[in-house]
Amino acid sequence: MQTTKVIRDFLNGLAFGITETVPGVSGGTTAIILGFYRELIEALNHFTENAKHYTKFLIPLSLGIAAGLVTFSSIMTYLILNFSFPTMTFFIGLIVGIIPLIYTKVKEPKRWFKPKELALILIPMATVVLISTLKPLSVINPVEAINHIDVPFMLFIFLTGILAASALVVPGISGSFVLLLFGIYPLVTYCVSLIGYLLTDPTNVSLMLGIAKVLVPLALGIIVGGLAMARLIENLLKHHYKTMYSLILGLLLGSVYALFREPFIFQSGVSTLIIIAGGATLLLGSLLSFSLAKKRLSLL
Repeated sequence: MQTTKVIRDFLNGLAFGITETVPGVSGGTTAIILGFYRELIEALNHFTENAKHYTKFLIPLSLGIAAGLVTFSSIMTYLILNFSFPTMTFFIGLIVGIIPLIYTKVKEPKRWFKPKELALILIPMATVVLISTLKPLSVINPVEAINHIDVPFMLFIFLTGILAASALVVPGISGSFVLLLFGIYPLVTYCVSLIGYLLTDPTNVSLMLGIAKVLVPLALGIIVGGLAMARLIENLLKHHYKTMYSLILGLLLGSVYALFREPFIFQSGVSTLIIIAGGATLLLGSLLSFSLAKKRLSLL
């Protein structure tokens, strides 16, 4: 039984890591679909209270996330470059499939939304839509940038990591999209892809330092931001669960719009066949997330 849970936690982390390689797709949404969102939030907030128990959950989960990021970053890059529309519509489908289930948690039978409840949905939805209209502050050439990283830029990466982590644990907001928004997504994915090369040549000190200057401050920022946001989310889930569901619903609705308007979804071209394939993957993703989340949403 314990071995089964370890494998399941690793596979959940793998799915989480794969999701985070795609700009605009939220790892928090994946955690809800697969049923480990609440456990993740509790582990982040109460690790010191029962370190042994939470370590058994976090270690395989973290290994799975790392494996997903490292192994699938280049695969996802290939899919997005060559099959961007059907690839992204599959991930959009994962979001669409969970929306009806979240809606049932918010909407009371035979009663329309009150103004306050409606505002809790519309404000986060409008926020995501607004953010999606913004463009990256800069477009970084990762090959050149990795050799010219100074302390101020490392501080910028750290602060971006805090914001990305806050988004990472909130369903409907993508941590990778925050990196894209602040212009360092290409640099981060490039450094992650270089880890494989570093493992084949661990004596390459200059490459190791270049990767570390990017990923270490980013990781520290993610830890700080993740812990801060996890505390707030746990409080909302315990004492204001309907408010939390309303916020999540708004974020999910906004993220669907944001993903469809992203230029990179069409970068590999669109034809009649591609549109049909995109519709099929959208349906597949929706059915998959609906069937998985329907059994696990009670754990949120």
